Amino acid sequence: MDDPRRRQGEQAEEAAARALAAAGLTVLARNWRCPAGEIDIIAEDIAPDYASGLPNARWLVLVEVRSRRRSQGSARQSFTPRKLSKLQEVAAHYIQSSAWTGPWRIDAVAVQFEGERIVDVEHIRHAVTG
Repeated sequence: MDDPRRRQGEQAEEAAARALAAAGLTVLARNWRCPAGEIDIIAEDIAPDYASGLPNARWLVLVEVRSRRRSQGSARQSFTPRKLSKLQEVAAHYIQSSAWTGPWRIDAVAVQFEGERIVDVEHIRHAVTG
């Protein structure tokens, strides 16, 4: 049986992966799961790390993808404080399990649909802070 929500989610993740690649990020993995939840996309970015003073540091980027049809509201608005808090928890699990010691951040990609068509893909860097 074909699930329209699942199909929309898969389309959104694929659009997000393309947008991240176009922005210069390298997608390393997708749909990483742990008991606390899931990370949609795990990527790598080369960017300044002002904390360490490195001009070209290798960043681990954990990405949450959210999608909405216009009739349901804004995809960007679907990043609620509760969802962002959950992302921090899942990210902590990934960082610990991967033994990552470099800089990392949580980004978001909001994918807006109009009917079956994607009309906007917005990459939000450092979507979760603190």
